[in-house]
Amino acid sequence: MTKTIAFYGSSLLSAYWNGAATYYRGIIRALHKRGYQTTFYEPDVYDRQKNRDIDPPDWARVVVYDGTVEALRKVAAEAVNYDIVVKASGVGFEDDLILSEVMTAARPGALRIFWDVDAPATLAEMRGAPDHALRRWLPDLDMVLTYGGGDPVVAAYKGFGARDCVPVYNALDPETHHPVQPEPRFECDLAFLGNRLPDRDARVAEFFTRAAGLLPDQRFILGGNGWHDVWMPDNVRKLGHVPTADHNALNCTPRMVLNVARDSMAVNGFSPATRVFEAAGAGACLVTDAWEGIELFLAPGEEVLVARDGADVAEAVRTVTPEQARRVGQAALRRVLAHHTYDQRAAQADELFRLHAGRMEAAQ
Repeated sequence: MTKTIAFYGSSLLSAYWNGAATYYRGIIRALHKRGYQTTFYEPDVYDRQKNRDIDPPDWARVVVYDGTVEALRKVAAEAVNYDIVVKASGVGFEDDLILSEVMTAARPGALRIFWDVDAPATLAEMRGAPDHALRRWLPDLDMVLTYGGGDPVVAAYKGFGARDCVPVYNALDPETHHPVQPEPRFECDLAFLGNRLPDRDARVAEFFTRAAGLLPDQRFILGGNGWHDVWMPDNVRKLGHVPTADHNALNCTPRMVLNVARDSMAVNGFSPATRVFEAAGAGACLVTDAWEGIELFLAPGEEVLVARDGADVAEAVRTVTPEQARRVGQAALRRVLAHHTYDQRAAQADELFRLHAGRMEAAQ
């Protein structure tokens, strides 16, 4: 049975410009409970180390390396010591070189995985680049795991030559995200938390900015990096970067919170963001833009409110009472605790790892 994992990703210690941090922490922490020992390798880039929001945990070893090719090659060579070698998408520093170096270094018999935390973007890159490094490596890797995408992403990866592709969806870590006491500094009618990204700008303008403009007497909060120079109505208060430690209060305090998917995630569907589970885990009344597959995770109208546009968001803010919002939030909390925790996702990953180990033993 494989037990040790080398995981090459963006950052485990910092959520600064790193939306995958919650996912990594939830999966790796839950795998630790199942006996896996993970070493997470992350580069010192984008000021993430200056903006850490957790200390090195006791459930994973973290190796921070300089953002240089020399340092990268040194840590990549350590992949030979592990039973499972994972290269995640979106490391943000020499991704193609990391993929090549770690998979070349992996010992014979090790399970080699590409773990995609942004499958729509990765697939778009491969479609536009016949010589893409991942296209060359896919037939040699044991599997691709993704945190979203459903059947369309699975089919696309297999079309590029992947042996297997399995979604391991985002989820909730109830020890990290849970109900807390409201905080006056986050009081408002609707809050949206998310970094500014080029392929989400238009959807944020529609679902958040337009809704705020339609309700000048309601209070809105905008959290996340990159919004400082973006015009917003006077009833919107910008918070800038919100540390992970404040996410529970930011989800619990407003009457409602908003999720806005990126363009590619909305088009592909079946891609709930970590924010969906963070909000539900805090018992928040979540309003989300519409995307295919939402009903697999939360029941529209009962556990989540689904909006087709900014006018729908405004209507929800205008009409849903605090009591109704609490009922929706409590229903969402019950659903995610029962069906969408990282312990359950880790059980799925563990089963995949064991299945591979069984196949390897049978082939010997």
